[in-house]
Amino acid sequence: MSDPITLNVGGKLYTTSLATLTSFPDSMLGAMFSGKMPTKRDSQGNCFIDRDGKVFRYILNFLRTSHLDLPEDFQEMGLLRREADFYQVQPLIEALQEKEVELSKAEKNAMLNITLNQHVQTVHFTVREAPQIYSLSSSSMEVFNANIFSTSCLFLKLLGSKLYYCSNGNLSSITSHLQDPNHLTLDWVANVEGLPEEEYTKQNLKRLWVVPANKQINSFQVFVEEVLKIALSDGFCIDSSHPHALDFMNNKIIRLIRYR
Repeated sequence: MSDPITLNVGGKLYTTSLATLTSFPDSMLGAMFSGKMPTKRDSQGNCFIDRDGKVFRYILNFLRTSHLDLPEDFQEMGLLRREADFYQVQPLIEALQEKEVELSKAEKNAMLNITLNQHVQTVHFTVREAPQIYSLSSSSMEVFNANIFSTSCLFLKLLGSKLYYCSNGNLSSITSHLQDPNHLTLDWVANVEGLPEEEYTKQNLKRLWVVPANKQINSFQVFVEEVLKIALSDGFCIDSSHPHALDFMNNKIIRLIRYR
């Protein structure tokens, strides 16, 4: 039997064997501990991996048993999937995909409620007219807010994977803004005519995009259309009893239900 090996993963210590770490030779861990890739050491001489230490326990247990064991209330499937992808343990990646399909099928009845608000705001900005000449300008912009609640955590993750904020010139998935698994709040602005690109960053103005269509959402009508496409494809339908037809047509309230 090989001597125990202690790993420092993101500050958490794990002790295992070389045989366990190399149980999947094609994985990153298999390459690291077979000598094909260099390893880093912490101040105590332990092998150091700069990744999330909390979910590594599930990866290590899979290396030991080739079986995915998760608690019933496990809420970090996205994080575990990213870590499994980093370590490139292919059987674990496949097991996670099967688990997500299983969880999706287990979610039966679900409700989706979206409340929409918007207002007009004046934004002030400077315009460079010449190398040393600047002028102050202003323009009106549409500011949007959507409060989204769903009893289906998986649907909110699906929705978050389709919607992206544009901030600082980069697109970032809404999924990273999910603090509550059942609730999501979105705040964004429409394009402002004449507003220089750098002013969006300076004034912390976020725009909203939907992928893979790569479409910017500049109105509630477009937002509702895109959310409905995603929700209907996931089995939701419009609740005929609520809200009032006038509220729905005015894009104030959207309520959808799903029966399975």
